Amino acid sequence: YLWNNNFEYTKALWNYCAEKQISFIYASSAATYGDGKHGFDDQMDIDKLMPLNGYGYSKQLFDLWVKHQAKVFPKQYVGLKFFNVYGPNEYFKGSMASMIFHGYRQIQESGKIKLFKSCNPDYADGGQLRDFVYVKDICEVILWLLTTEKVNGLFNVGTGKAQSFKELAEATFHALNMEPQIEYIEMPEHLKKRYQYYTEAKMKQLREAGYSKEFMDLEAGAKDYILKYLHK
Repeated sequence: YLWNNNFEYTKALWNYCAEKQISFIYASSAATYGDGKHGFDDQMDIDKLMPLNGYGYSKQLFDLWVKHQAKVFPKQYVGLKFFNVYGPNEYFKGSMASMIFHGYRQIQESGKIKLFKSCNPDYADGGQLRDFVYVKDICEVILWLLTTEKVNGLFNVGTGKAQSFKELAEATFHALNMEPQIEYIEMPEHLKKRYQYYTEAKMKQLREAGYSKEFMDLEAGAKDYILKYLHK
């Protein structure tokens, strides 16, 4: 499924855009960075990356195909390594929807948010770190790219600031004017060996390409998402 949809189909779209000479902007993923031991710098050699799961691997395969095997190129070609995206219209994603989405639902059901305990001594329970980026900021980046056709390449899209799941849970409660109630639960066995404890986008390359708008922090993004969308 991942091979057909994230690799073969993306190649078909790439070749179509090359034939028509139109822009092609596609979703790569921060999951391509794997455990992060090589960092999260989009200017590094992507041949060194080792994703931890099938989804990240399928995205990495296409990035590598562009680098080593693409024979024709669209008018504009941009891959975006999205970090932890949250925001409106993710209802269809089920278990893959953001923790703000699930946290809000949990508050409505039980008055508390459940977070995974840490299995890494370097991180406290709830202290696992992610670069959480609001989908409205994602849209701003894409709109800018569509009007800046000279920009090509593979770019990180995050805030550039890692924050913890505990901070995310607290921001969710604060948006609702509630005191945080967090319960820590055991991490499922199948996740333990492929769990990322830290992600943080290096945003230098996108800034150097000319993108200048600021990204919402987690507190502001959570408040906007919850009050304007989830709470309605």
